Amino acid sequence: MVALFDARPRRPVPGRPRPRRRLGIHHPARTVVAGFAVGIAVGTVLLMLPVARTGPGGARPLEALFTATSALCVTGLAVVDTATAWSPFGQVTILVLIQVGGFGIMTLASLLGLLISRRLGLGSRLLAATETKSQGLGDVRTVLLGVARVSLAVEAVTALVLAARFHTAYDVPVARSLWLGVFHAVSAFNNAGFALFSDNLVGFATDPWVCLPIAAAVILGGLGFPVILEVLRQHRRPARWSVHTRLTLVMTGLLLVGGTLFMTVAEWGNPRTLGALDPAGRVLAGFFQAVMPRTAGFNSVDVGAMNTGTLLGTDVLMFIGGGSAGTAGGIKVGTFAVLLVAIVAELRGDPDVTLFDRRLSPQTIRQALAVALLSVAAVVGPTVAIAMTSPYTLDQILYEVISAFATVGLSTGITADLAPGHQLILVGLMFAGRLGPVTLASALVLRERGRLFRRPEGRPLVG
Repeated sequence: MVALFDARPRRPVPGRPRPRRRLGIHHPARTVVAGFAVGIAVGTVLLMLPVARTGPGGARPLEALFTATSALCVTGLAVVDTATAWSPFGQVTILVLIQVGGFGIMTLASLLGLLISRRLGLGSRLLAATETKSQGLGDVRTVLLGVARVSLAVEAVTALVLAARFHTAYDVPVARSLWLGVFHAVSAFNNAGFALFSDNLVGFATDPWVCLPIAAAVILGGLGFPVILEVLRQHRRPARWSVHTRLTLVMTGLLLVGGTLFMTVAEWGNPRTLGALDPAGRVLAGFFQAVMPRTAGFNSVDVGAMNTGTLLGTDVLMFIGGGSAGTAGGIKVGTFAVLLVAIVAELRGDPDVTLFDRRLSPQTIRQALAVALLSVAAVVGPTVAIAMTSPYTLDQILYEVISAFATVGLSTGITADLAPGHQLILVGLMFAGRLGPVTLASALVLRERGRLFRRPEGRPLVG
């Protein structure tokens, strides 16, 4: 071994107490996990109340748990019809869970503490930095206030546009139009995908005044708060944008354009999806369905009627997801881009991995690789387990599992018919997918340790 420090065990000094590690429950990642768990528990209890259901009695525990997890984890998968199964109280509960989940329980708590005391302690800064992934403790206060302003602004504008459209074009009463606008705006910006129509948004597939505002809110929410705030601050000087912002915007644009072309071409002649629409409607629906795999579960066509190849392509888009530190899920476009440029650098024989004239550190590449491999494992295991014990096809099961883990919410229509055990698997996937494999894993680590030495280098054969 190549010793960097004295690796000999140090004996405790007589009379001096051993230093205690203060990680435990104060670890930010653990607190975030605990906060989401508590939020799901509270939401489950509220949805089990008889007042939350439209029929007699309350919801079954599994129904309430699944819905609360899907709402707080901003997924959108549902085992009951949101429009008809839940009462106004239940729908408001779902809306609040979506908003809290999208904004982040720890971020929301830190913001409330900031507004009340006008101060933000180091502990709160660490918690908020963990949730928002801000690049330094000094900018957490700005991030928190900016997140609140941007969220309210986008949701308010989207809600007004949708409410006006529902009232003027579909003769919906003003109060109902406002409620529909608010619910779908919050659901869209937070990438949740819950809708108050039994067919989701299939009835509005050719209406640009409904589809485009929702798609715009989904895209903005999927970019991530750091990107939105930086673009707003530096909109006249894009040359000063960080690597993360430029990477997120470029990858988002490429995936939207490529996804639109793929969806439109793949389903153009399918009479059960785009084939039943006029040409303009097909392009609009193709674009809308390309936006939604960014982890918003709205659909304007019947997903269960799509071709097998389209489902597989959508699996890839869902797995990649959206931007970091936002409401999107998946492995994130940044992770995908880092792995992509690392592969290109290896094929070209470059000693360094560069992106936008910046060299990526080995730690960044290892983190991207860890996130990707943990995510693959999180998808493969449940897929195999469900496939061995259910009558559904592999493409349906894989689609459902990736949708849950990537917190997308799109479904081929089998969610409600899955066995209770399979639904519990999806609950666990939504929870893990919202928090992120690395965050969840770090929250479960019992202790951290430093390495006082480095071992000799080894070169196993690869490939």
